[in-house]
Amino acid sequence: MSQFYPLAFDVIVVGGGHAGTEAAAAAARMGATTLLLSQSIGTIGEMSCNPAIGGIAKGTLVKEVDALDGLMAKAADHAGIQFRILNACKGPAVQATRAQADRVLYKQFIRTQLESLPNLRIFQQSVTDLLVEEGRVTGVKTQMGLCFRGKAVVLTTGTFLGGVIHIGLKNYEGGRAGEAPSIPLAQRLRDLNFAVGRLKTGTPPRIDGRTINFDVMEQQPGDTPTPIFSFMGKQSDHPQQVPCFITHTTEETHAIIKSGLGESPMYQGVITGRGPRYCPSIEDKVHRFSRTAHQIFVEPEGLTSIEWYPNGISTSLSFPTQWAMVRSIPGFERAEIIRPGYAIEYCYVDPRELHPSLETKKIPALFFAGQINGTTGYEEAAGQGIVAGINAALLAQGKPAWVPQRSTCYLGVMIDDLITLGTTEPYRMFTSRAEYRLLLREDNADIRLTPVGYALGCVGAERWSAFQHKCEQMEQLETVFKSHLIRAGSDQAQRLADLSGQAIGRDQRAHELLKRPEITAAHLVEAIALATETESTVQWLPAVLEQVQISCKYAGYLDRQQQDIDKRMGAETQAIPSDFVYDNIPGLSNEVVEKLTRTLPATIGMAARIPGVTPAAISLLLVFLKRHKGKARAEDEADVDACSENLEGAPC
Repeated sequence: MSQFYPLAFDVIVVGGGHAGTEAAAAAARMGATTLLLSQSIGTIGEMSCNPAIGGIAKGTLVKEVDALDGLMAKAADHAGIQFRILNACKGPAVQATRAQADRVLYKQFIRTQLESLPNLRIFQQSVTDLLVEEGRVTGVKTQMGLCFRGKAVVLTTGTFLGGVIHIGLKNYEGGRAGEAPSIPLAQRLRDLNFAVGRLKTGTPPRIDGRTINFDVMEQQPGDTPTPIFSFMGKQSDHPQQVPCFITHTTEETHAIIKSGLGESPMYQGVITGRGPRYCPSIEDKVHRFSRTAHQIFVEPEGLTSIEWYPNGISTSLSFPTQWAMVRSIPGFERAEIIRPGYAIEYCYVDPRELHPSLETKKIPALFFAGQINGTTGYEEAAGQGIVAGINAALLAQGKPAWVPQRSTCYLGVMIDDLITLGTTEPYRMFTSRAEYRLLLREDNADIRLTPVGYALGCVGAERWSAFQHKCEQMEQLETVFKSHLIRAGSDQAQRLADLSGQAIGRDQRAHELLKRPEITAAHLVEAIALATETESTVQWLPAVLEQVQISCKYAGYLDRQQQDIDKRMGAETQAIPSDFVYDNIPGLSNEVVEKLTRTLPATIGMAARIPGVTPAAISLLLVFLKRHKGKARAEDEADVDACSENLEGAPC
């Protein structure tokens, strides 16, 4: 006989990792009574692998989560012990913020934030079953037999779902080192006929910093001035800043690794799950690439920790091989391993089982977020978590779902990729996945998403007020630049020349001068202040200067990309009814029918991105969608015949 918790909830979130914490916090901010269930309260917000946030494309995801009032960027600001802007010498579309974090400070900040939310309760128990009534999820059951009822359930199981840890040819069940996996829940998903597969990821051995010789390594300092991650952050949020270091593998290292492949679970067929192609283990690097050395970033795990993370030597080799390998690396000659590296295999569900809201197609009110959807990385998990949390709250409140679009955010790109294409390896976000990346930058994530978040109810009053102030300043500064004339030979022109190295040969508006690569918004503000007392008293926000500068310098490119979006959006967003029957369309090949029926794309744009669905098939689909809506005209018959003829013999 099951016992039920005395209270029912709007939203139940299973898992306290990066997806789960963002999901729970978002739902609670929106006024939904929310329960976060975690196997261990002490590991909520845990950074299981490298304690770092951001990076190429990932930083944009973090900024987008932050724009929706999420936790990750704020936690990075309060725990970051080294900040850098990657690709700083390139254009703004590919620049990225990265923070090396103190894992203890990060976890503390996340937990403190969660405990401050009035609509959120936290309970420590492992979930073993889903409560499903009349085909709809109604709650969860825990290991102790206690049941919780909820209007919506969000599963964020990370690597715990059927997790198996591998070190050499030894393996054991585990969600991560030292923690139990979730085996019954994995079986329950199979029983519910979800398409469950296996993936793998891994970590490097952790090194005792007291045994590292940093003198022979290249020091890598953080940026000055120190970057800030959150749109609400400030430099005073940051703890002490420290350097990282760089070393390299050697030919001896490679020889040791090759000699240990006989005990490699990857090369002996013990591991069947596919790992991330873009982040291979060190044994994979040595086996596949003919380099004489591979770079290793030696990164601190915290200000009060002796552990260091050798980023670049993820491995599942046997412990004796790991020990010898580590000691063959310059600076690690006397290094001692605190925790061995390992690979972990875990279950995931084919993300094509999901609606764009991240609600499952098979079980209404059940949402998946994070590694259960085949992704890897804290940032990808957080992005899915906040979308799932928002939509779970909306469902509980009887409101329509929010679907982020490819044209408006990386969140939309990631989710569309997953639910349309699926994945056979851990999915990671790249700038190259976003066709509109010039518009989807780190710096304007708040402009793109904060108004959306405020309308949804997940952005609080403090952030909204700060955002409005920023927008007002942007409008004001643009007006100043467009109206102010800088005359050749004036004190302003001379000051601008001194700052930028660019002579001002003729009278020009400040806005036009800003288009020159060498002239910045800050240069213009300083020059204009010489003649305009009013403007000299305005304290322009750094983000305002950056936004106005980018908008001006890249105006032509931005306009062109927006025009491209506008052209595509008609067909892109045209909805396909969920009950649409593809078998009824003559002329579609069996393969196309099977792919469309399996994926059930929500829009024409999604259907067009399914591999093997041809433009001719899309044309035919558009014709029949008109009929489905009762808007067909007599000439549609001719269109159908023409499309069918064109489709004959078309490769699929």
